[in-house]
Amino acid sequence: MTNLPHGLDLSTFDAARARLHGRIVDTALVHLQSGVVAEGGGIDDRGVTTTPALDDRLPHDVWLKLECLQVTGSFKARGALNRVLTLPRERAKRGIVTASGGNHGLAVAYAGRAIGAPTTVYLPEPTPPAKAARIARWGADVIRAGAVWDDAHARALEHAEREGLTYIHPFADPEVVAGQGTIALELFDKAPEIDALVIAIGGGGLMAGVGAAARLLRPGIRIIGVEPVGAPTLHESLRAGRVIELPSISTKAGTLAPRRSDPYTFEIIRAVADEIVLVTDDEMKDAARYLLANVGVGVELSGAAAVAALLTRKATVAGAKRPCALVCGTGTDAC
Repeated sequence: MTNLPHGLDLSTFDAARARLHGRIVDTALVHLQSGVVAEGGGIDDRGVTTTPALDDRLPHDVWLKLECLQVTGSFKARGALNRVLTLPRERAKRGIVTASGGNHGLAVAYAGRAIGAPTTVYLPEPTPPAKAARIARWGADVIRAGAVWDDAHARALEHAEREGLTYIHPFADPEVVAGQGTIALELFDKAPEIDALVIAIGGGGLMAGVGAAARLLRPGIRIIGVEPVGAPTLHESLRAGRVIELPSISTKAGTLAPRRSDPYTFEIIRAVADEIVLVTDDEMKDAARYLLANVGVGVELSGAAAVAALLTRKATVAGAKRPCALVCGTGTDAC
């Protein structure tokens, strides 16, 4: 049995899955196959879609878990909703607050609307106006604060403490991590043969949740994290052996760009990750174009990060024959 930090075990993820049942999407799993799909391809009886790759830059076949097709456009709906559903009703009705680079804000706005909780989302100034408008359409109050997520986070925490509201952290929260980990349960239901995972890292909630659940279900699986060159928060923290704060951020992938992670996710990632690799913004944009051309999905830079690591061969899948990349967020960066 794999032992993980913070008492994480399979019951943690099973409970989250039961809580989320009927409220989120069991997202598509695509087998991206080199060459022409053989006779009998298409969607198999497990619900896996096989499709040909029209260029041969990938080292071999890969699987793609399309969380860009999740409610609100990213995996974040899982963690945010799982967290909100654990709140006592009276506390939830007082209101919830969060800070986000965009996707978590959308997810919390969705979760707040789902249970009728007043919701406030703090966003850093560079957040695209279209994303801020989508958050507002879910019924949340949107407040701009600071240059990066960390600035918005500090302001949101002050607001929550001052008003006695619940702060929904985008990654350093056990229930958020548990919600993200339900991706691994879905994945192995459909494709138990997956033997490597490539996962984008922002604050680390996705990597911590999916990595922990995957390590519990498949102890020998290879797990690779991906960060932007311009925001190597976990990469540098692991090198230092402790959580460090970056002096600055220089990536346009705003949802992968906190200056500092958190000890909670850091400890989990240190226990489950085999390596963390870095990709450039240009490499992520190229991967977004690759996904649009070969899979027909439009994703933002962060959503293409895992595929960028495979296309550039920076993610070393070693002897793995069936790697899966998580495509974590929708967007227009392929354009």
